[in-house]
Amino acid sequence: MAFRGSQPIGGSRLSEEMVAELSTCIRTNLDCADVCDTTGRVLSRHTGYDANLTRAVLEACAAACKACGDECAGHASMHEHCRICAEACRRCETACRDLSGALG
Repeated sequence: MAFRGSQPIGGSRLSEEMVAELSTCIRTNLDCADVCDTTGRVLSRHTGYDANLTRAVLEACAAACKACGDECAGHASMHEHCRICAEACRRCETACRDLSGALG
């Protein structure tokens, strides 16, 4: 989608009320994306790992995904992208908890 200033060109525009209503959701999504990105970078290093640090990063990622999934689930009936996000967050939360548990 192309933008002119801060407004999308063509598609529908978010009203100020909708942005305000979703501000917590947007912030939680951004926080979760940052934590997931960091977790992926830590886990993908091929130089060995520190089990305690890896476990802490995985738990932080699971917590961020839970918070994001909970927030998005609250909007899922109104916004398809929130439903999709909530489902993806639940899968990532489960994967992080499973991997953390496998570390012993």
